[in-house]
Amino acid sequence: MYFYVDESGHTGTNLFDENQPILYYGVLSSRVNIDVLAENTLSALRKRLGVNRLHANELGNAGIAQISTEIYNLQKRHDLRFDIYRVAKADHALISFFDQVFDQGLNPAITWSGYWTPMRYVLLLKLAYLFDEETLKKAWNARIELNDQKAESGLVEVCNIIKGRVGELPDERSRTLIYDTLNWAENNPSAIYYNAKRKKDMLSITPNLIGFQSVMHGITLRLLKNGKKASQITVDQQSQFNKAQKTLAEFYASARDVPMVTGPGLPEISFKGMPTIPISFKAGTDSAGLELVDVYLWIFKRLMEEKELAPETYPIIQKQMHKSRTDEISINAIASRWEKWFEDLPEPTEEQMKKGRELMALDEKRRLEGMTVSAQQGVPADAKKRRG
Repeated sequence: MYFYVDESGHTGTNLFDENQPILYYGVLSSRVNIDVLAENTLSALRKRLGVNRLHANELGNAGIAQISTEIYNLQKRHDLRFDIYRVAKADHALISFFDQVFDQGLNPAITWSGYWTPMRYVLLLKLAYLFDEETLKKAWNARIELNDQKAESGLVEVCNIIKGRVGELPDERSRTLIYDTLNWAENNPSAIYYNAKRKKDMLSITPNLIGFQSVMHGITLRLLKNGKKASQITVDQQSQFNKAQKTLAEFYASARDVPMVTGPGLPEISFKGMPTIPISFKAGTDSAGLELVDVYLWIFKRLMEEKELAPETYPIIQKQMHKSRTDEISINAIASRWEKWFEDLPEPTEEQMKKGRELMALDEKRRLEGMTVSAQQGVPADAKKRRG
């Protein structure tokens, strides 16, 4: 199979651009080489419109309307499938904060179950309630700060601010866990490893790379469903993230036979079926597939944002409605997914309740002992080993 990947809404490490709050990735897939088989059609369309490349942002609704019939015919002839993935950038800053500060392997003040079971999402959603945009910006700026001292100072400030708002939460247990976790991080900022150490590390925590993870998993699902191998994966060429995307794809390929263990109830992390073929990077002017994915991404982005679309595009959209895959990384998506999961849990038996209380008591005992040891020693022994 052949895959063509483009993105929209790229702002790098600036996650708070009001004009581009969402990062989009579009993936066009086919069993044939679109770069070859669609070139003649696209060449004629370029000539008709008087452009060197079909760039949807420049063509707008009027230009896209003029070529929609030909795009639809290409879609039907080659059974094109379009998948779209989204990352809410500001939410990514919050999730990133949670994943570092509430990491139970670094912070003994959080319970094992509070990080390694679906309870993490309960705490994440409650933590989200305590953040405003200004504090979230402080948290993200500290996350991408290369200077350790400045980053730790920023982390301490954020923890202190959010601690002061914990009383707004309605239940005592959440108040205790979140307050203690933030308080420990505030007193031991160097043990959290909160900030990126190099520019290379900074790129790996941006929405671009997080979204590209969804792209690679989506491509794998397409391959497994169709029982095919990847013949080519073409990604739009841009200097900032291509190297990091290549590194990520290579890691996934190397880990395709390595089982990944997560906590009970958490989604399985599997790299089974990940493509092993190296991804290639091309300029949009050199790939008919990338030209097409640019058009599809523009159409479906406007659809999701409820913006005006030319009626001529409706057949393209309708044909994809039951074929496309989509995923979103956002607080709303997490809430929607996990609130339903908790609602659908069966009522526990008396024996299960008893066992649960015993496990919770053990978990709390470990947490309190870990906090006591860290207070006596300053920094946990395992954290010192990581630093070394």
